Amino acid sequence: MDKKNTTRLIVLSAIWGSSFIFMRIIAPVLGPILTACLRCLIAGLFLLGVFKLTNYKINWKKDYKELLIIGVLNSAVPFTMFSYAAINIPASLSTVLNSTTPMIGAILASTFAIEPLSLKKSIGLVVGSIGVAIISSVNLAGSSPSYFLSIGACLIATTCYGINGVYVKLKASHIEPKAIAAGSQLFAGLVLVPLTFITPVSINFTFELFLTVVAFAVICSAIAYLLFFELIRNVGPTKTLTVTFLVPIFGITWATLLLKEPITFPFVMGGLIILMGTYFVTSS
Repeated sequence: MDKKNTTRLIVLSAIWGSSFIFMRIIAPVLGPILTACLRCLIAGLFLLGVFKLTNYKINWKKDYKELLIIGVLNSAVPFTMFSYAAINIPASLSTVLNSTTPMIGAILASTFAIEPLSLKKSIGLVVGSIGVAIISSVNLAGSSPSYFLSIGACLIATTCYGINGVYVKLKASHIEPKAIAAGSQLFAGLVLVPLTFITPVSINFTFELFLTVVAFAVICSAIAYLLFFELIRNVGPTKTLTVTFLVPIFGITWATLLLKEPITFPFVMGGLIILMGTYFVTSS
C-alpha cells in the first residue's frame, strides 16, 4: 500500500474512532433514534450535493430496493444501537465491541456458503468471543440492566453489519460503491424519521449542538464513506479491512483524551484478545 492510501486508511480509522465520541456527546441530548436519523439524513444529502456537482447519478429506479435494505442493515439499525449504547456505556467499550464485525461476518459468510469457515477462522471466533466476555465483565459488579442491554445493542449492530456484507455480496454487487454510500444513508434517515415522532425528546437545540451534529454526520458518515470506498477501489477490500484493527486504537485514544474515560488492564487485555481473534478470522 502506497503512502497516499496508507494515509487515507489512518485518517479513516481516526474518523470512525471519533464517531463513538460524537455519539457519546450527542445521544444523551437527542436520544438514540434522532441522533441516528440526523446522522444519516445529513450525510446522505451532503453526498447527493457532492454528486450533483460532479454530475454523478444514482440509478434510483433500478436500485432503490437494494439501497433501502442496505440502509436499514448498515446504518439505520446499527447507528441507533450504537447511539443507545453511547448513553449507557463508555465510548471505548463500544469501539472495541465494534471490532467484532469481521468475526460475525465470517460466521454469516460461512452460513450462506460464500466463504468456508476454516479451522483458523474458527479459532479466531473462539478467541474473539473470549475477548468480548472479558471486556463485558469489567464493570460487571453493580451494573444496571442498561449496561448489559447496551452491550447487546452493540452486538446487534455488528450483526447487522455482518448481514449487510452478505446481502451486498449476494444482491447488490452490481451497484457502484458511491451509490451505495449516498443512497443507503438517505434511505436509512428516511426510515428513521417516523420513529422520531414515536419517541420524542425534549431538546434545547443550541447552535453549538447543531454544528456538532452536522460535523458528526459529514465527517463520520459522508466523508468516511467516500474514503472507505476510495480505498476499496484503490487497494481492494481485504487491505481496506485492516481499518478494523485501527478503529479501536483511535476510539480508545479519543475516549481517554477527550472524555477522560479510565482504561483498565482487563479492558486492554480483552480488546487485544478481540483484535487477535479478528486477525485470525480476516487473515485466513
